[in-house]
Amino acid sequence: MKRIAVFFLLVCVSIGSVRAQTDTLSESREFLVRAGLPNFFQKLRKSAPVSIAYFGGSITEAKNGWREQSLKWFQEHYPKANLTHINAAIGGTGSDLGVFRLQQHVLEHKPDLVFVEFAVNDSSQQPDKIHKAMEGIVRQIWRQNRNTDICFVYTLNAAMAPTLLAHRMPNSVRAMEQIANHYRIPSVHMGLEVIRLDRQGKLVWSGKKEEFPDKVVFSPDKTHPYSDTGHRLYTQALTNAIQSLATVGRPGAHPVPEPFVADNWEHAQMISVQSLTKQGNWQELKPDNDTVARKLRNRFPYLVKSNQPGASIRVKFKGTVAGLYDVIGPGCGQYAVTVDDAPAALFPRFDSYATYYRSNYFFLPTLADQTHTVTLTVSPEPLDKAAILQKRNQTITDPRRYAENAVYASQLLIIGQLEN
Repeated sequence: MKRIAVFFLLVCVSIGSVRAQTDTLSESREFLVRAGLPNFFQKLRKSAPVSIAYFGGSITEAKNGWREQSLKWFQEHYPKANLTHINAAIGGTGSDLGVFRLQQHVLEHKPDLVFVEFAVNDSSQQPDKIHKAMEGIVRQIWRQNRNTDICFVYTLNAAMAPTLLAHRMPNSVRAMEQIANHYRIPSVHMGLEVIRLDRQGKLVWSGKKEEFPDKVVFSPDKTHPYSDTGHRLYTQALTNAIQSLATVGRPGAHPVPEPFVADNWEHAQMISVQSLTKQGNWQELKPDNDTVARKLRNRFPYLVKSNQPGASIRVKFKGTVAGLYDVIGPGCGQYAVTVDDAPAALFPRFDSYATYYRSNYFFLPTLADQTHTVTLTVSPEPLDKAAILQKRNQTITDPRRYAENAVYASQLLIIGQLEN
């Protein structure tokens, strides 16, 4: 019995040790090299054509942010390299949309290195969903080309600060690190210097820089950094890591182990609604004749709109996940969505931020792996837009902008295969 007790004690200690290694964040370890980025650096040194994809949310999309600053660093340190880059970042989106748009926005360009940045936008997601999406991203990349190098990079915002100040990883970072460790992918915690400055009382998370002349002001809004403060700190952390990663690993095909989660989203795909069956009045919008299409022309190669109650889009597919990449904005209403013979569920395309038009997306609950018929119908039920906006102390100043109750559609998001 004593031996059994000792055995279980050792098991518990071992489990606790693994958890501590997974959760605990040492501020002296801004990066983990793992298998490095050997293929990318081999091409850089040979001055061969090389392409970097920056894949993430608005923090990566930002002008003169860490994306452009790090690209400039590469260009300065490898002046003979034929270096191009892909800006595959979309504000307000996480890895759950990323895994669906990866093929069209990243892999079609055949990158040599992909930086993946979704830690902030994934911060409210459950770990199992992050596992599915991030693993799907990794496996899609290596299914196309196992010589493509990948690096996870983690940004932060003020909401993550208490966890980081306690030397713990935010939930999204912890989940991503589990995938990175499983696939030996290097990762960089780009915001740990931000946390050190916060701990020392030398940083404020938001404000106008002129109001805090003796401190580093991270951002205007606690999330999106100023280019010369928060983004500069991100870039310094990344380039410090890059100099160590440059000497690690052996060029060649990356090994692909068994999946971390069996139901990962490796087979996610994004399909234009142009090919789907439509009933009722749907108008194709183009940048030269529609302001929404013009504003979102970099998001949607094809976009349709309907304000006719009862107009619908129908899709039949065999699979487990279905969703829609579309638009939220002042003139939007809601979809009534039916799956097979189940009652319709409402998906509002208006929220408390809908004072302007932006790309957005939604998913249906996970389905059984079988054939399903999904119908997205323009709902006749109006939304109380004034009440929704009031949640953020916004008011309707021009009722005409909010009068319409239309829906938009661009891309179907599915894991499965379309059927006739």
